[in-house]
Amino acid sequence: MNDAIVIIGGGPAGLFCALQAAGEGRDVVLFEKKPAPARKLLIAGSGQCNITHDGDIAGFFSRYGDHESFLRPALLNFTNRDLIAFFADRGLLMQAEPGGKVFPETRRSADVLAVLLAECSARGVAIRCNEAVVDVGRDGDGFLVRTEKAAVRAGVLVLATGGASYPATGSTGDGYAFARALGQPVAAPAPALAPVYVEDYPFADLAGISFEEITLAVYRDGKRVRQHTGDLLLTHTGLSGPGILDASRYILPGDVLRVTFLPGANPETVRRLVADAVMAGGARQAKTVLCDLTLPERFVRRLLDIAGVPPGETCARLPKKARNALVASLAEFPFGVARLGGLDEAMVTRGGVALEGINRKTMASRIVPNLYCIGEVLDIDGDTGGYNLQAAFSTAALAARHIAGLHTPR
Repeated sequence: MNDAIVIIGGGPAGLFCALQAAGEGRDVVLFEKKPAPARKLLIAGSGQCNITHDGDIAGFFSRYGDHESFLRPALLNFTNRDLIAFFADRGLLMQAEPGGKVFPETRRSADVLAVLLAECSARGVAIRCNEAVVDVGRDGDGFLVRTEKAAVRAGVLVLATGGASYPATGSTGDGYAFARALGQPVAAPAPALAPVYVEDYPFADLAGISFEEITLAVYRDGKRVRQHTGDLLLTHTGLSGPGILDASRYILPGDVLRVTFLPGANPETVRRLVADAVMAGGARQAKTVLCDLTLPERFVRRLLDIAGVPPGETCARLPKKARNALVASLAEFPFGVARLGGLDEAMVTRGGVALEGINRKTMASRIVPNLYCIGEVLDIDGDTGGYNLQAAFSTAALAARHIAGLHTPR
């Protein structure tokens, strides 16, 4: 093939696709507008790079909202085990935490990037940094890619530009404009894995208190539209933590989140448990009885305050109204959603290149011949815990496999 395989975007998806597609006379050129590639990768997992998750790959399928069926071929083609083996074979071992998150043993995102760059170099990939792509267009059966410095004819074009979250790292939604220019449909981007800001928030001074494996339900116009279980963190302005971040893809301003503050229990179970504990408390302080339910003392004090109960009040002296208020608060505490964190706070982007326009078995466009879309530029957002990086590597590997198969010199 005379024309280059051009990849736009030097994040993990772009780099991995480049090194996988290179070889056998294939000319691979990667354009990155920043001075160095993969700035967002370097901050992943607070710089420690939670690269994937442990367990069987089948456990990944439900971790991408409503898009699990689209990702199945990519995940099965290049699994978490394949990803771990790729780095291990190059001297960078991975380590799984008890919760399942997988990190490099060195705990350095920079070491992950170093392996990717070394492989790109060894396989002859031309990485052109500080060279932003400004325009893409069809050119016969290929593409003309214009940068700030040059114009390159591409036989294959891969959009790996990422989403629109953390724009300071270079993810500014450029790929959406390129896709639209080529006739590829794009779903409106919005923040995902974002914190929730709460109206009339009563726990601002309790920031840092967290709850594990609790249930939260999303209500819209008085009807429950989603239910989710996960960890929750109280912040100065609202709610965060893995459970909230994962559920944020389903939350809109104006929704009400009803949180059940005891782990592994539904609201009715909590109502019964708390009511029984208080009724049996007798001369014991209500605060002590509630803390015995493994609730943080400062949080209990605030709930008592909200219910109008003096700090030292005994269970026997609790008015029925106050007892019912405490039960309701622990079973289904309502938080009115003011807004979600914006793209500058969101870990990933929902929306992007519409999945119905992409062949899930190849990552090739169904509309534009020789166009591929991979990684976060697609309308895919996974849960926290390494699922988004795995999707980036898996979609990149699947696209590269198809590109290499079609364009092997004869």
